[in-house]
Amino acid sequence: MLKTIQRLHMQNVKKKIRIIYWPFLLLTISFIVLYTFLNWLLFIKIDAFSIKEDIRNIWVPLGLPWIPVLIWLRPRIKLLKLTGGRGNLPFFYQFIATFAMSIPTIVTQGYMEKATGTLTKLETINELNKREETKYYTVNYYYIDKTNIGVHSSFDISGKHSQDFNMHLYVVLPILVGSEAYKPNSRCLAWIGIEYWDQISNRLEAKEKDKKFQAFAFECQKDFDKKNINQFVYLDRVGNTDEGDGFKEAVKNSPKYHSKNPAVFLAVNEPFENRTGNSFAWIFGSFGIASFVWFIMLLIPKFDPSELGRFESGTTSKNYEVKAFIDFLKPKEGYFITPIIIYLNIFIFMLMVFAGLGFLTFKGSDLLIWGANFRPSTTNGEWWRLLTNTFLHGGLMHLIANMYGLLFVGIFLEPLLGRTRYLTAYLLTGIVASCASLWWYDATVSVGASGSIFGLYGLFLALLLTKVFPADFSKTFLTSTLVFIGFNLLMGLTGGIDNAAHIGGLLSGFVAGLILYPRLKSNDMEKPSITEDNHDFLDL
Repeated sequence: MLKTIQRLHMQNVKKKIRIIYWPFLLLTISFIVLYTFLNWLLFIKIDAFSIKEDIRNIWVPLGLPWIPVLIWLRPRIKLLKLTGGRGNLPFFYQFIATFAMSIPTIVTQGYMEKATGTLTKLETINELNKREETKYYTVNYYYIDKTNIGVHSSFDISGKHSQDFNMHLYVVLPILVGSEAYKPNSRCLAWIGIEYWDQISNRLEAKEKDKKFQAFAFECQKDFDKKNINQFVYLDRVGNTDEGDGFKEAVKNSPKYHSKNPAVFLAVNEPFENRTGNSFAWIFGSFGIASFVWFIMLLIPKFDPSELGRFESGTTSKNYEVKAFIDFLKPKEGYFITPIIIYLNIFIFMLMVFAGLGFLTFKGSDLLIWGANFRPSTTNGEWWRLLTNTFLHGGLMHLIANMYGLLFVGIFLEPLLGRTRYLTAYLLTGIVASCASLWWYDATVSVGASGSIFGLYGLFLALLLTKVFPADFSKTFLTSTLVFIGFNLLMGLTGGIDNAAHIGGLLSGFVAGLILYPRLKSNDMEKPSITEDNHDFLDL
């Protein structure tokens, strides 16, 4: 009996290896090789177009594996009997599979970037533009001018709830031929860059932040004064990164030297042969660890006999969750405006990303150029900022949070209000929210669709309280809506969030709901209900 059980167990293990584990390994290896080759060919070899290095080396490899996982691996994961049905556990398995593909891919990009870089030997820095551009350089004769430096300070906000305030100080030093240091208006081709960074709480008052920055700058000055810049083994060219943008701004602030297209380098004091460190070994190490963890995870659950039977017979079950989610992203009758607004916000975000302005966060100066709300600019005749700022976002997490909130409330409101009323409510409450922000803040750069979204939630709340929706529906969603509104307003009180826009949008939306309530009641419009598709989506 024991031998029979062991034999059946081994047969199941072999099936898991054949049906799930080997496809995972094949997908992972293929993804790493293909993505690394395309990254090298398009961005290093032929330099087809420019994208920030952290996007193509980290964020794209982190997100792109979801596509092969959802298409090829997810149907196989569904063969396992995972507690929770279509709940969190199957998603957890998909997440681990995606993560297991991402990490070795990211490590590979870091290694490839360094390993394929060529070292060029220069006699003086003046030969830089006469030679083919490479990543690494050695220079035999040079002079580092530590007295005519360029400095640029930069600030950004990060964290899920914008709780972190990041301070950057970029310093550049001219690299010259010795005799040029004494010529007036000397031209400088290359610079050595040094970045200082610190993080404080974004909840601090403006005066306290300024005090912290002054202390940070003082410590940077002390470190810079004792730093020996004149000795280095080789120079590492700074690429298309946020760090590179900061250095280029610092070059503009040099009191003596100026560059049209400055080349900024990091001074490295280690042997050139050690540039890749242990990254090559970590490619195989991360791949091995990820593969082992995935294998152990596959051993735990049993097969679902019915799902396995359908798979082996070639009859697979329908992918309800993905289909439901895709349906809510497609414009259709009764649900047309919401997807269009989501696509427009994502499109503008991607335009800013491909313009090289950032990904996780954008700088306030860039957002201002693109149409952010800012009292001195808006009240100076640029009133269009009251609307344009509602289609801008401060970074990736800001965009995701707002679009999910819009998707949820749009499912129920748009079919009830119709296209015209729904779009009008979205735009008007967004403008009112921008006006509230303008009234409350003297000189704050404000962006985001959250004012409009709070307007829709205010309207939704008014209709729930006036019983426009069915009783069961109102009872279910009234509490969750109040919790959502209360939580976000409380988070706004901690600082770093435009709560004035949230409150302005919420109140204007609530008033709009009270105005629309009699008409909606008298028209005896069809009450929305949670359809089977709605239920599938909410389960996600």
